[in-house]
Amino acid sequence: MTVLRSFPRAWRPVASSLIGALLLSGCAVGPNYHRPDVVTPPAFKEAPSARNGWVPSRPMDTIDRGAWWSAFNDPVLDGLEKKVVISNQTVAQAVAAYDQARALTSADRASLFPSLSLSGSGTRSGSGGGGGSGSTFVDSSGNVISGGSGATASSRYAASVGASWAPDVWGRIRRQVESDKAAAQASAADLANATLSAQTELATDYFNLRILDEQKRLYDETIAAYKKSLAVSQNQYKAGTIARADLITAQTQLLSTQAAAVDVGVQRAQTEHAIAVLAGLAPSELTIAPTTMAYAPAIPTPPLELPSEVLQRRPDIAAAERRVASANAAIGVQVAAYFPSITLSGSYGFSASNLSTLFNSANDVWSYGANLAETVLDFGARQARVRQAKAAYAQQVAAYRQTVLTAFQGVEDQLVALRVLETESKIRDQTLASARQAEQLALNRYRAGQVDYTTVAAAQATALQSAQDVLNITKSRQNASVALIEALGGGWTAADLPKK
Repeated sequence: MTVLRSFPRAWRPVASSLIGALLLSGCAVGPNYHRPDVVTPPAFKEAPSARNGWVPSRPMDTIDRGAWWSAFNDPVLDGLEKKVVISNQTVAQAVAAYDQARALTSADRASLFPSLSLSGSGTRSGSGGGGGSGSTFVDSSGNVISGGSGATASSRYAASVGASWAPDVWGRIRRQVESDKAAAQASAADLANATLSAQTELATDYFNLRILDEQKRLYDETIAAYKKSLAVSQNQYKAGTIARADLITAQTQLLSTQAAAVDVGVQRAQTEHAIAVLAGLAPSELTIAPTTMAYAPAIPTPPLELPSEVLQRRPDIAAAERRVASANAAIGVQVAAYFPSITLSGSYGFSASNLSTLFNSANDVWSYGANLAETVLDFGARQARVRQAKAAYAQQVAAYRQTVLTAFQGVEDQLVALRVLETESKIRDQTLASARQAEQLALNRYRAGQVDYTTVAAAQATALQSAQDVLNITKSRQNASVALIEALGGGWTAADLPKK
């Protein structure tokens, strides 16, 4: 009652209705949200353990949430990764989508409150005399009266303030805001996921580029060795100690290796262009100089979380879960359509024929009222919309659970890849060492005239292929390391989601 006395007497019935509606609006129809259950294993099958005898060769104690790529200890990569958040256009699209979702939430939240309007008007009207002519005078009320042929003219002024409110008695607007807020949080998680995806893709492309640099270095060294072998073959052919077939074999081997080196140049240029676009640059704006020293890649292994913790660390899982919450709230929005809508309105103002007396208390005018509307018959339309909302919720639950399963698969896949590739890398190194020895033995026997050049060519081809296999294994291990970091969320957590 104390609150009601603070209102003008004419407005007290409206205020009473507003307060009553506020009290009624404490409930919201539709189901309250509960996170769907998912199957979460107690541990990852492929995790390092005594069972599989795997100990990561370079474990990461922590993942830097701001710059996880720093674990690879590459300054060039560090500089490129920092450009992703600033200039990558895919990330910029996700930023804009998040801003849109936030704006929609704010717009729907505003519907919870009354809308106020101000209006003012001034009119002058007359009658008779074809527009009037002759003398004019002003009467005691301020009306301007024109003389001649009975013509009259008058003025009227008005000013008022109005309010209109549809109280959220059944919680439709609150459920809509709840849905919008969850959708905005999903959009924020999408932004984090887009950023992480662009960063990991750039890291993968960068490591591929460095492996291409090493392949070019390998080809250049091999070409130099093949040129020396060809010179020896030419001298021996001129001396008549070898057949022409040996000379042709040496020439063919050199030319095919030179062609392969040219192809590496094409691949490197295209990879560099891809890195530029990921960094938000035109390809012509980025040049990454080849390494001048032998490439010594870092292959870190991030610390492994329990599967239950992964649920909180992957932005794609968070996005899927928030979409479930949004779909759940949307059910309440449709259920609210079964209940009547209430609209309260009122206005207070002044109306007078003289502007100077407009705001006198004797000239005040007011009105207030309420409107209630209910759909009596819609031939099942509301029921169908509720079913549709429930089906959309079930769809999002299934998508959430599938995202979780896919996430667990991604972690398991990269764990087994790192473990197997580390073992394979040791075998490839041994294979390369043996191939190099076989190549040298074949060259020695050829120079001694014990074998023809085809034996040398075969040994050299095997050695070259073994060296390429070592590089490919290195690339695969680096890619698996990056992919595992991405599968674990790159240091992101669900706590990073906006609260509003």
